[in-house]
Amino acid sequence: LDLTCFTTRLDTLCGVVALVIAPDSELCDLLTTKENEEAVKAYQQETLSLSDIDRSSTTREKTGIFTGSYAVNPVTNEKIPVWTANYVISGYGTGCVMVVPGHDERDYEFCKTFDLPIVQVISNPNEETVLPYSDYGVLVNSGKYSGMTSEEAQTEMLNDLASNHLAEKHVNYRLRDWLVSRQRYWGTPIPMIYCDKCGEVPVPEEDLPVELPFDVDFTPDGKSPLLKHEGFMNTTCPHCGGPARRDPDTLDTFVCSSWYQFRYVDNHNDKEMFDSDKVNQMCPVDHYIGGAEHAAMHLLYSRFITKALRDMGMLDFDEPFQALTHQGTILGQDGIKMSKSLGNTISPDKYIDKYGSDALRLFLAFAFSYVEGGPWNDDTVIAITKYMARIQRLVEDTVKAINQKDSNLLTKWANDSKFDPWSTIQLDEADQELNRSKHYAIKEVTIDANKFQFNTSIARLMELLNTLQNYAKNKNAKLELIYQTLCDYLRLLAPFAPHFTDELWEMLGHENTSVFLEKWPQFDEDALKQDLIEIAVQVNGKVKGRIDIPHDANQKSVEEILYKEADFSDWIQEKTVVKIIYVPGRIVNVVVK
Repeated sequence: LDLTCFTTRLDTLCGVVALVIAPDSELCDLLTTKENEEAVKAYQQETLSLSDIDRSSTTREKTGIFTGSYAVNPVTNEKIPVWTANYVISGYGTGCVMVVPGHDERDYEFCKTFDLPIVQVISNPNEETVLPYSDYGVLVNSGKYSGMTSEEAQTEMLNDLASNHLAEKHVNYRLRDWLVSRQRYWGTPIPMIYCDKCGEVPVPEEDLPVELPFDVDFTPDGKSPLLKHEGFMNTTCPHCGGPARRDPDTLDTFVCSSWYQFRYVDNHNDKEMFDSDKVNQMCPVDHYIGGAEHAAMHLLYSRFITKALRDMGMLDFDEPFQALTHQGTILGQDGIKMSKSLGNTISPDKYIDKYGSDALRLFLAFAFSYVEGGPWNDDTVIAITKYMARIQRLVEDTVKAINQKDSNLLTKWANDSKFDPWSTIQLDEADQELNRSKHYAIKEVTIDANKFQFNTSIARLMELLNTLQNYAKNKNAKLELIYQTLCDYLRLLAPFAPHFTDELWEMLGHENTSVFLEKWPQFDEDALKQDLIEIAVQVNGKVKGRIDIPHDANQKSVEEILYKEADFSDWIQEKTVVKIIYVPGRIVNVVVK
């Protein structure tokens, strides 16, 4: 018996540890052994109560059961178990899915749940590989395909398998019909008219929008409220002028929420949905922030509507949102989702009254990954207030030292738009280290904040504060450099603690102005360079050690350093080196077999 799977990632074929089939498929009945029949049938009954949307949910707990049968991987010839799980839908694809835990998040969770092996076959060539790794990369643990890029391996594997009639290219469409009618009052009336003579006739554009009547009988009798409103239902046919009936249903509210962002741009327009020129100028949306629960419905429907409007010539783009970020959930101190019934809710007002709004804001940004959330911790709130106090003390001490030197100096530096001591002072080693730390912080905060990684942004600022405080203790420390670094520091901190930084900004001599009128600091790559840098060495995707290399080292010199490394033979364990990939300044990846 041949089992057919559909995959978009042929390069992961050597990492397949199991097959999963749909519980409601004939294949499941066929492959279930007698020993497992009773348990599988019970699981099938359990699955019948779930909708396809529930079964496909990425947040639902993974369930499944072993059928008792095994399949053979056509590339590795290894025997792998065949399971059945409710996330596989019989009507989609072939109803048979490969399980590749090393490179798919859902498969990873499934295998963790049921203690199935996790095999890595793709390595991230640019940095340390963290499983599950779902991007393309370089193949490892894949026999003759090891060392190939994902793109190369997919081509080679397809050719090899196709020559033995084991694979073929196929386009699989994920689209499904979307039932948009609802038997309820609250919604947009469906603009269709039904005539016995003309059939289904759309409401003419000049008669749009069809508005809901207000005098509606909501007595529950199983019928749509509009169906009972004769004044609304009875109308005339736009084609023949004869008697006709309106559609009693309203549109799913998802239809409206699928294009609300375009209406926001032109919300007073009573002639049309929106002015296309205005929407094309303002949209698509740069960044959408919302919960993962929207991914399978609202966001998908919005794409449908946007593409339809594009085809109608109303939009000159075909995706509604350019980027998407799902926010995490902040849990109670007990690690459980906050709930009044559990008594574990947190009132922000209490913390604002005690520590201030900026302390709370900084805490929220620092204590949690934005996309993952986590449990509330009072100790971290207190730690944040201490961090803010350290910044304030350093600003106060610096201002005091400047005024002791010259009472006019602070105002002079603050009002000099060309003030740049870094280019006019002879820098010693400590100065250069401070400069490097400052530019490193500017670079990392800029990158991480743009990726919504606010916690690591603040961590970089904390590191810079440590460096700056240590530098300030140095008897050769230069006040100009401390002052200028503090100014850049407050610019970086401002989005996270706006009131706090504005007060300190004024303290640094910037009177009658705001830090938010300043430009964002820019980093200098040259200032980040060191004579020697340390990079990680990966062997088949796993970090084995680290080596020191010149900052300007090329591929050849890195290979020479690598082969001279005393531990290199232990790292590769007498295997043959297939390829060495050096990502400048970051990592070296060794592929062996």
